[in-house]
Amino acid sequence: MVSSFDLHGEVALVVGAAVGGLGERAARALAGRGAALAVADMAGRNEDLARTAEATGATSHAVDVTDETAVAALFTEVQSLHGRIDVVVNAAGVMLRKSYDETSLEEFERVVRVNLTGAWLVGRQAGITMTASGTAGRIVNLTTVYAERVGPVPESAYYASKAGVANVTRSLAAELGPCGITVNCLAPGVFYPTQMTAALGADPERLAWFGERTMLGRLGDPDSDFAGPLLLLASRASSYVTGQVLYVDGGWSAW
Repeated sequence: MVSSFDLHGEVALVVGAAVGGLGERAARALAGRGAALAVADMAGRNEDLARTAEATGATSHAVDVTDETAVAALFTEVQSLHGRIDVVVNAAGVMLRKSYDETSLEEFERVVRVNLTGAWLVGRQAGITMTASGTAGRIVNLTTVYAERVGPVPESAYYASKAGVANVTRSLAAELGPCGITVNCLAPGVFYPTQMTAALGADPERLAWFGERTMLGRLGDPDSDFAGPLLLLASRASSYVTGQVLYVDGGWSAW
């Protein structure tokens, strides 16, 4: 059973892997299990991405997940350098904390385009690449505990986009299942600190509320609580698991 988590001889691509987020933790977890690694993020985060690449021995690539041509070029580049792609983790995402009446249409559509359309473009290209090479690979998308609910913070665009990611995952799983490719979602609760949750440090009462909301009575630790669930879905250990949303939230979603 332990060998099922071994990724030696496999190539993993993590999108949204710049230092500071859960994508970085995913890259570190995959590299720690022996995967040859490629990491990607938007061009504006080149320096932070380079830090992830240096820490994991990965090749570094710039990509705009909302650009169909750029996503296709990323997969071509990674396959050319590494020869294959077995695992794809999409952690690219943005957040917009604004009430509905202060959110512009342009802002709403940008969040949906990055989080949802980006997940579809990355997943689609992963499927095309894996099926063309005959690879029974694994695709893992990151959604959130809010995939099927909302929270106390006003961010309708974020909630909508992440709910969509869960169903895009299920849809791709259905289409790619006959090819032996699994597609699943990780749905983290509040992990602190990460780039997205750093602002909560200025609001200790809200930070404490999030921890108390879980069955375990604490927030997720990005350095110790994330790697295990990610490795499960990214490795052969989950070869009979597809179309699923795995909540990693300390029991929040089970209340």
